[in-house]
Amino acid sequence: MKDLIYLTYSEIKTKLNDGSLKSTDLVSAYIKRIETADSKVKAFLEFNKEQILKQATESDERRKSGKLFSEFDGIPIGIKDNICITGQITSCSSRILENFRSPYDASVIQKLKDKGFVLFPRLNMDEFAMGSSTENSAFQTTRNPFDTNRIPGGSSGGSAAAVAASMLPVSLGSDTGGSIRQPAALCGIWGLKPTYGRVSRYGLIAYASSLDQIGPFSNDLQGISDLMEIISGLDHKDQTTAKVAAFEANSVSSIDWKGKRIGVMKSEDFSFSPDVNKRYAEILKTLESKGATLVPLDFSLLKYAIPVYYLIATAECSSNLSRFDGIRYGLRKDGAGKLEDLYSESRTAGFGPEVKRRILLGTFSLSSGYYDAYYGKAQKARVLIRKQYAEFFKKVDIIFQPTSPTTAFKVGEKTKDPIQMYQADILTTSVNLAGVPAISCPAGLDSTGLPIGLQITSSHFDESKLLSYAKSVSELEVCKLTLPTEIA
Repeated sequence: MKDLIYLTYSEIKTKLNDGSLKSTDLVSAYIKRIETADSKVKAFLEFNKEQILKQATESDERRKSGKLFSEFDGIPIGIKDNICITGQITSCSSRILENFRSPYDASVIQKLKDKGFVLFPRLNMDEFAMGSSTENSAFQTTRNPFDTNRIPGGSSGGSAAAVAASMLPVSLGSDTGGSIRQPAALCGIWGLKPTYGRVSRYGLIAYASSLDQIGPFSNDLQGISDLMEIISGLDHKDQTTAKVAAFEANSVSSIDWKGKRIGVMKSEDFSFSPDVNKRYAEILKTLESKGATLVPLDFSLLKYAIPVYYLIATAECSSNLSRFDGIRYGLRKDGAGKLEDLYSESRTAGFGPEVKRRILLGTFSLSSGYYDAYYGKAQKARVLIRKQYAEFFKKVDIIFQPTSPTTAFKVGEKTKDPIQMYQADILTTSVNLAGVPAISCPAGLDSTGLPIGLQITSSHFDESKLLSYAKSVSELEVCKLTLPTEIA
């Protein structure tokens, strides 16, 4: 039973379909792993063993009777706590939604159910997806499986840690400014932020609507490709989804590096830790030896991505979270009977300090007299960043960068300095502002045994090329790493 949890997603899919593995056996192995390891990792906010086993049993019965929903029937998948599932609590790791049960399925959840996936809700996150370390959850701090004294990244830290700790083969998260790619990098797994509009946001509780995107984590690249095919596509429930050619998992194949133009960062553009710098240089040297041409790009404009991102994201957060007022749903504090007291007391008790900080920032930037000076100017800068990426892709085929400037930092190390915490997303936020797709690939370990991530970025709706380059990266010896078997 123990060995089953260390199977890759691809191996699980093959064994389920050739009849050598039952979903109930696989799920039971993961349940046992969660019961022994999650007390240290704290990836799960809730864990309903009976409900999960029931799904696996139903999948095995379908397989036995020849009535499979799909080739994915019986595969376990974790769900971040901001993606709605009918009848399940969806709290966004916040006190204000602590007892909220969703009356409907998110579009991505309905697609997973239609394929027969076994859903494992609810994975911990930074409250309302606001954070880079999963320390902002109202309920618990998730730990990095490589070193439980360190953070797993955020905001999708629970989704990443569950896969890295071999408690699940795949999971779903959401990415507003790096919340899939950064934790994927710090936990040594694969994590994809699709093109904005490629995946429906219907049923994803909003943080910043023009930036949010649902995406997959996996312990191998095939899991990313398969989930991308399943969850993407036009959705009439979400008018921001794009009518484009469907992504097909079988379109992903290894590429020949010879003659490929790889966009890279100039050494003076950003400051990385020595280990991240060293590994990035090793990867680029390996690609050059295989015939790729390295093209230095001017990322100086992208240094403004952090202030631009935090102006736009907090403004949209202020608007989106105004619905949590103690009247319609969520936490209600009646106070002295006055309407303004109901609002203030419900929101004061329900929201954590980071959410309050971002609401205040966003409300200020949208206020009379400041709208054009801050929010309006940030939107103009966003257009420039989008144009900058368009210019990049006229010069290069793909862009390679580190995902995070450092490996995982210690729990509590940056919580007292929000600005320092925000800088953890310096390499990821520009991708969301431009709306382009990017993936974080495992890129080996640093000198202390912590994972390093490599971010690959392609042009809009070109996930096939993006994942083909990622597949070729996975074949490089310099990028190999093994997930931990024991959680210290």
